[in-house]
Amino acid sequence: EGALVVIACDNNGQVMRLVELLRAADLDTCPLYTREPDQWHPSRAPGGIEPVVLMVGPLHHGFSWRPLELMLITDREIFGRYRRRHVYRKFHRGSPVSEADEITRGDHVVHVDHGVGIFLGIRQQEVDRQVRDFIELEYADGNRLLVPVEKIRLVQRYSVSEGETPKLDKLGSRRWLQRRRRTEKQIRELAEELLQLYAKRAAGQGQTCAQDSGMQAEFEASFLYPETPDQARAIDEVKRDLESNRPMDRLICGDVGYGKTEVAIRAAFKVIQEGRQVAFLCPTTLLAEQHMHTLTERFAEYPVRVEMLSRLRTVAQQRETIARLRRGEVDIVVGTHRLLSKDVKYVDLGLIIIDEEQRFGVAHKERLKKIRESVDVLTLTATPIPRTLHMALSGLRDMSLIQTAPADRHPIKTRIIHWDEDQITEAVLRELNRGGQVYFVHNRVHSIHDVATHLSEIVPTARIAIAHGQMAERELEEIFTRFVDGEFDILVATTIIENGLDIPNVNTIVVNRADAFGLAQLYQLRGRVGRDVKRAYAYLIVPEGEDVTDQAVRRLATIEEFSELGVGFQIALRDMEIRGTGNLLGAEQHGAMQSIGFELYCELLEEEVKRLKGEPVAPWRDIEIRWPITAHLPASFIPLESQRVSLYKRLSVARRLEDVEAVAGELSDRFGRLPPQAHALLQIARLRVLGGELGLTQITATAEGVRLSGAVWTDVIRAADPLPDGVRRTVVENSAAARMLMPDLSPPARLGAAVELCRRWVDQLRDESSAQRAAG
Repeated sequence: EGALVVIACDNNGQVMRLVELLRAADLDTCPLYTREPDQWHPSRAPGGIEPVVLMVGPLHHGFSWRPLELMLITDREIFGRYRRRHVYRKFHRGSPVSEADEITRGDHVVHVDHGVGIFLGIRQQEVDRQVRDFIELEYADGNRLLVPVEKIRLVQRYSVSEGETPKLDKLGSRRWLQRRRRTEKQIRELAEELLQLYAKRAAGQGQTCAQDSGMQAEFEASFLYPETPDQARAIDEVKRDLESNRPMDRLICGDVGYGKTEVAIRAAFKVIQEGRQVAFLCPTTLLAEQHMHTLTERFAEYPVRVEMLSRLRTVAQQRETIARLRRGEVDIVVGTHRLLSKDVKYVDLGLIIIDEEQRFGVAHKERLKKIRESVDVLTLTATPIPRTLHMALSGLRDMSLIQTAPADRHPIKTRIIHWDEDQITEAVLRELNRGGQVYFVHNRVHSIHDVATHLSEIVPTARIAIAHGQMAERELEEIFTRFVDGEFDILVATTIIENGLDIPNVNTIVVNRADAFGLAQLYQLRGRVGRDVKRAYAYLIVPEGEDVTDQAVRRLATIEEFSELGVGFQIALRDMEIRGTGNLLGAEQHGAMQSIGFELYCELLEEEVKRLKGEPVAPWRDIEIRWPITAHLPASFIPLESQRVSLYKRLSVARRLEDVEAVAGELSDRFGRLPPQAHALLQIARLRVLGGELGLTQITATAEGVRLSGAVWTDVIRAADPLPDGVRRTVVENSAAARMLMPDLSPPARLGAAVELCRRWVDQLRDESSAQRAAG
C-alpha cells in the first residue's frame, strides 16, 4: 500500500534473524544497527517499495499513522511471544554467596582440638600487664575454655538442624577425637569415590559438539533479558565441556530465579543441533509442566520438537511419546523419574539435564550414576553452596556458581502481621490493581476451602482458585494452566507451589501460620515472587493471642530482616548448609557433617582432596608473637560483638599480607580512624604473616629489640641494607635465631620497624626465588 514499515525488535540478534527471513521473501531491508539513522533517507526505493526498516526498541505493541503512511510492528506481534517483560540494561550486582559463619553469644561452636561447646562471648583479661581479648567457650559440666583471639581460627560455628540440641563435649575427653577420626575416614572414602568417578569420566570418550553456529548465536540473542556476569560465565563453562571429548558432569548452583534454566536451555540447543536428543529430568510433575511451558516458548521459533512424559499425560500419550523417542522424532523430552524407566529408549541421547537431583531416590541416583559415565549431564540446584564447600569440592565435581541477581530485580518487602482483614484486603487489592496475581499459602488441606471462602468474602471482586497435593493430577494441571493464563487472581495453595514455579505476574504472597514453617521453606516460598521488574511483597501471618516458640520468632525475625538481594542467600545457608549441601553429598556424609560441624568438615575434605591428587598440603604455621603492647578491637570502636569475632577470625586465618590489608581497609571504611589498640593488632597480624613466609616459629620483644626464632636465612639478614630508621643492626646468633637491636624505640615503634624489616626480607627471598626459577 506504499506505507513505510518499521519493525521494532528486542535486540540485534532478532534484527539479524528478521533480515534473513525478509530477504528470503525477496523483501529489501534496512537494519539500523548497521547503518546510522542520519544516513538513511525515507525516499522510495526503485520499484516503489520502501525497504523494511528494522530497529531495536522495547515496544510492546505496534501502530499505524496514516498521515505519514507509517506502519510500526513489533517482533512480538510477528512471532506471537507468550509473554514479554520490560528489558532494561541497567544491572545491579547482588551480594555474592558468602559464608554463614558469624558467631553470636549462645551459638554452638566446635574447637578443632576440644569439640563442641557454647560461645559465651569475648572476655578481656590482663596478661603480662597487657589487656588481651579471649574467646570464652563453655563445655560439659560447666567447664570453661579461653581461646586467644589470634587462635580463633580453631573455633568454628557448629551448625545444627532446627530443634536439635547438640551434646556438649567434655574437656580432655577422648570422645571428640574418636568422632573426628571416624569422620575423617568417611571423608577419605567420599573423596576416593568421587575422584574415581572423576577419573573414569576424564578417561572416557564423550560425544563432542562443534563450536557455536550462527543459529546458536541467533538463538541466544533472542533471549529477552541481559545475562548476568555469572550466568554468562556458567554458559561458557558448559559450552567448553560440551565441546571437549570427555563426558560432562557439571553442577549449576544458583538462587531461585537467577537464570539456571536458561543455561540448561542453551546447552540443550547446542546438543540438539548435533542431531542428538536431550532429556530434562524434574522431581515433580508440576515442575515438569513449568519447564515444558518454558521450553515450548523458548524453542517456538526453531525446528525443535518438545514432548513431556509424566503422570499428567495419559497412558496412550505416554506410549506415543516413547515411540516417537525411539524413532528419533523428539528432540527434547521433559519428565519426572518416568524418564529413567527401562521402556524409555533413545536413538542418540546426548545430554540429560537434572533439576534438583537431591530430591530423587536412591534407585534413581544409581541409574543416573551409570548414565554419567557416557552421557553429558548437567545438574541444576537452588541449594546454596557456601564458598568453603565449593573450595573443598573443587577438583571433584565441575561446578558453576551463579551468585548475582538478574538486572532490575528488586528486594522483596517482607512484613510480619496478625490475621487482619483490612491489611490482607489492602495487600491483595494493591496487587490486583496493578494487574498482578497473588499466592495465598495455607498448608492445611482440611481447612483450605474455608480459607478460600473467607477470602472471597473480604475480597469479593477477586477470582479465586484452590490447589493442593491431594487433587487429581489433571485437575491440578488445569488449575495451574488457568492461573498462568490469568483466569484467576488468587491461588490459595499448600506448599505445592514451593518447587520451582516461575510466574512473573505473581508479585504478592501471603503465608498463613508462617510460624509453622522452617526458615529454608519460608525462604523458598518468598522466592516464588519478585521475578519481574515490579516490587514484590511477602506477608507472613502469625496467630494473635497464641504462644509462638522462641525458635519461630527468631526465624521470622531473620526472614523479615534479611530481604536484600543476595543477602537472602546467607539466611538460607544458615538453614541449608547442613541439610542442603549434605543432600548433594549423600546421607552418610550428611551425618558426618553433623558430627564435627560444617566448616571443619569442609576443611578436612579440602585437605583430603589435595592429598589424594598428590598436591602439597601446606601445614599451618603457628607463630607465637610475644609483644608488650595492648592489641585488640575495642568495644567502643566496634560495638557489635559478632562483628569483632568475625574480624578476629579473618585476621587469624590470613595467610597473605593482602588479606590483612583488606581487613585494615574495611576497618577504616566502616568504623573510621583506627585506635592505637586496633592499629597494633593489625601490625601483629602483618608480622605473623611475614614471619610465616620466613619460616619463623616465634617473634619476641626483648629489652634491646626483637628476637626471631626458627629457620633464619643468614645471608638475607646480613644483606638487608639500608636498615629501617631506629634499627641499629641485626645479629645472627645461629642458624635458627637472630636479633634486631633497636633500644631507642618504643614498643609500638619497634613493632613497626620489625614489620618493615621482615617485609624487606620476604621481598628479597621472593626475588632470589624468581631468579633461580628463571635460571633453571
